[in-house]
Amino acid sequence: MKKQNTRIAHILLVEDNEGDVLLTLEAFEECKLKIEISVARNGKEALDFLFQQGDFSKVKIPDLILLDINIPIFNGHEVLRRIKSDALLKKIPVIMLTTSSSQKDLDEAYENHCNSYIKKPLEMSGFLEAILKIEEFWLELTTLSK
Repeated sequence: MKKQNTRIAHILLVEDNEGDVLLTLEAFEECKLKIEISVARNGKEALDFLFQQGDFSKVKIPDLILLDINIPIFNGHEVLRRIKSDALLKKIPVIMLTTSSSQKDLDEAYENHCNSYIKKPLEMSGFLEAILKIEEFWLELTTLSK
């Protein structure tokens, strides 16, 4: 029996590819999850959001971060290092959701304490399945820090 989660989870999606942003939003919409999604389109915007700087001074800190590696200004590895070096932010699970299958990227992500590394499936059905598994594990089974 599926546990009913009444809390609305807040996810920060860090992705510069508009097609992947739309695909991710559609996949979460298909899942009919109780979530709120914010989108940052580059590394600087992600860090400003997370550190509540500039236009993001009043945003809610996310419960979960989906982070692409290949993003402009600061890449995903740089953003991950900053997140995991901050006393408050390091508790937020970071899932690297990327097209990179490079062993170097995989190793670096885990060395910098990502919580999971998922290679983006290319087809919508595979992508939807990956999002469902993220939802099931990170938003239903796991208890996130508040």
